[in-house]
Amino acid sequence: MTEKKQIHLAAHFPGVNSTTVWTDPRSRSQIDFSSFEQLARTAERGKFDFFFLAEGLRLREHKGLIHDLDVVGRPESITVLNALAAVTERLGLAATVNATFNEPYELARRLATLDHLSGGRAAWNVVTSSDAFTGENFRRGGYLDRADRYTRAAEFVDTARELWDSWTPDGAPRPVSHDGRHFSVRGEFTVPRSPQGHPVVIQAGDSDEGREFAAASADVIFTRHGTLEAGRVFYADVKARLAAYGREPSDLKIMPGVTFVLGDTAADAQERAAEIRRQQVSPQNAILALEQIWGRDLSAYDPDGPLPDIDPDPESELVQGRVKIADPFAIAAKWRALAEAKGLSIRQTVIETTTRQSFVGTPQAVADELDEFVQTGAADGFILVPHLTPGGLDEFVDQVVPLLQERGAFRTEYTGTTLRSHLGLAEPVWKG
Repeated sequence: MTEKKQIHLAAHFPGVNSTTVWTDPRSRSQIDFSSFEQLARTAERGKFDFFFLAEGLRLREHKGLIHDLDVVGRPESITVLNALAAVTERLGLAATVNATFNEPYELARRLATLDHLSGGRAAWNVVTSSDAFTGENFRRGGYLDRADRYTRAAEFVDTARELWDSWTPDGAPRPVSHDGRHFSVRGEFTVPRSPQGHPVVIQAGDSDEGREFAAASADVIFTRHGTLEAGRVFYADVKARLAAYGREPSDLKIMPGVTFVLGDTAADAQERAAEIRRQQVSPQNAILALEQIWGRDLSAYDPDGPLPDIDPDPESELVQGRVKIADPFAIAAKWRALAEAKGLSIRQTVIETTTRQSFVGTPQAVADELDEFVQTGAADGFILVPHLTPGGLDEFVDQVVPLLQERGAFRTEYTGTTLRSHLGLAEPVWKG
């Protein structure tokens, strides 16, 4: 009998986005430590692989004003995770840190410190930016050409690994000498080799260059795909790239970010999901989403009316601090065609087009679907993004996790102490 593939699960702290229903009275602070602690403890109770934090290096702006969700602040990820290391025992701790506006020595040191303090549970989600708006907060500004962001990130990861490898496994430090296009590092690293060898490296991105970067350098890829078939295509494509770098398919875990909605019946779950989407996409949020695509002030439009008949402005700087839309004309055309075919308003169109992959149904149906994705090669696991902060993970842990455990697809207890052991990743071979 073929052994069942094990599902990997992680919990994303939603933070400053439109997934969280902030109008719900159960939603709490996105900066108070108690919120982070509650979600992390729930994830550990559910035997999750890791807890995942996003990053923001500048408050976003919309029409020259600070974005509403950013005004309460965006705390620094590694600091939060160091605190969580003291109130958790096995849960992995993943920080999103930008490879464009940091330096290898300093970041490698902070991540190695977290790995030691947590007993080998640290992870780094590598992201990049060519955004001059964000760069204004840094000495070099937005100097980096978009085409160079992955070359810098790849050298950044390689340099960090050289630093992590500069101490022998038996505790002897050695000098580091790195001379590359983006970095020159000469000196001695201050932190001994960590309990899991290197912190786990996560990469977020679906572009071709992002996939190649993940195949070459990452342990986990954080992605998104909307259907089972799309997931299988992505999974096969990325796994096939690994051989060129001397890696096995099991060396890289593919974990899409997803949401979930549970109900006593399928109809109940669908009704709850629809109501959650209406709460997430308020009339105001619908216009904000439209303005991000069109690059125009559309405040005069009725959210319950038709889409604008004007074209987007591709040169607009109406929205700052968000990923720039590559082809707003194509998206506008797609939205118009959908709205016309289904008779949708602005708000209804935004609801239909901006939904992240969600698993909606009874706990049994959701467990079945999650398992199908993993067993049929569409994912290795999932990063769950609950719609309530911080209590939105509780019902999944209480109702879905036991069903996955019963079918032998998910652990009942942690069998190791490090994040690498949770993910089934080998400790990196020391490069002496």
